[in-house]
Amino acid sequence: QVQLTESGGGLVQAGGSLRLSCATSGLSFSRYGMGWFRQAPGKERKFVGGISWDGRKTWYSESVEGRFTISRDNAEGTLYLQMNLLKPEDTAIYYCAAERAQYGLGYPKNIFGSWGQGTQVTVSS
Repeated sequence: QVQLTESGGGLVQAGGSLRLSCATSGLSFSRYGMGWFRQAPGKERKFVGGISWDGRKTWYSESVEGRFTISRDNAEGTLYLQMNLLKPEDTAIYYCAAERAQYGLGYPKNIFGSWGQGTQVTVSS
């Protein structure tokens, strides 16, 4: 059974940083493109960033480009999201996800089939 577990969320002031982690099990992690998504209250879930199965390609939404960095440790089966210069509008529940197909690029339009339960990030002004 595939499990994805996010951690690292919390309350931070604007301009601060957080690092989210996504631990995986039951998944051949190194074979799958991965992504981070977020959902703010009353809004749809949106793509934040993605990374290819081998870590060579990354993608970001315009709203986080230059502030967030996605990375992965294939040996540990863990996905990361380093978030810097946080803004109040970054407040949301953050989810990690694995692509449904193997050897994907983590591209935002790809299909993500496995999801974590989410971790809350709150940025105060």
